[in-house]
Amino acid sequence: MPTNVIDPNTWIDKYSNYLFNYTIGRVNNREIAQDLVQETFFAGLKSMKNFKGEASERTWLVAILKRKIIDHYRKSNSKKGKAEVRMQQIGDTETEGDWLEEKVADPFELNAESEIENKELGKAIYQCLDKLPEKHADIFRLKTIQGFDTEAICNEYNITASNLWVIIHRARTAMASCLENNWFK
Repeated sequence: MPTNVIDPNTWIDKYSNYLFNYTIGRVNNREIAQDLVQETFFAGLKSMKNFKGEASERTWLVAILKRKIIDHYRKSNSKKGKAEVRMQQIGDTETEGDWLEEKVADPFELNAESEIENKELGKAIYQCLDKLPEKHADIFRLKTIQGFDTEAICNEYNITASNLWVIIHRARTAMASCLENNWFK
């Protein structure tokens, strides 16, 4: 039985900072991060009817945001428009709604194609991680994937916070380049 409710009137106060910080860590561009968070809120509003209350409101918004981030990288791919073409083929009429939001709205109803795509992306991410210098890969995993606290990582590796962020930035840049060359083709 659903226990979580949705209240879009509180989203900005409750979730905007969290979603922005989550996004900036993945796109490394302030304006793009702000746009993606805004698109996430809009998509959430459009697909509120699909919220079943099985996940928390924040978890649901993060699921939408993740798809927005993936779409952002797809659109920036040099062979542009793969995602757009795919979306047009699936649903050309406006009465069918926005395909992306309908699919993202309920993270518990993944189709086989999404599952395969997520596995392929995960495999590509770990392959790209393996190409980073060991220290950079370890710090990237701890901070970005496992969510460890900055201070704990700095203590573990005997580095400053600014050095940690330089390492994270370099790792993200290398990861983005690797993924673009190996997965977004």
